[in-house]
Amino acid sequence: MVVGWEVRPGLSVSQNGDRAQVILSIQEYFGCGTLRPDRSDKTLKWECRGLPVLIDRIVPHFEAYPLQSAKQEDFELFADICRRMDRRDHLLRDGLEGIVRLAGRMNPSGKRGYAPARIIEALQR
Repeated sequence: MVVGWEVRPGLSVSQNGDRAQVILSIQEYFGCGTLRPDRSDKTLKWECRGLPVLIDRIVPHFEAYPLQSAKQEDFELFADICRRMDRRDHLLRDGLEGIVRLAGRMNPSGKRGYAPARIIEALQR
């Protein structure tokens, strides 16, 4: 947290509980990640965190087999962020600001702990 912010990339896939086999198959296929119930929407989530596994397994898979939905654009931003983090860009203010700007473009309907503008403002102080 050289710049005062911790950056943790992560990917999650959720499915209704009655289709748990899909999530179990994803976890088995990638050989990583954790499963947890999400009580807020009664789904089962597979979550994968940790830069090495994301860079080594997840990103290459979805580059070889692109998503056939609007989520592909989010994936491309996510892969860019992971690569920047692998280069340790997130440890410098300018690098982290670039990552925050990319992340702010992803999943606009999703929940965020902090608004990108708030993070950027804090970095520029």
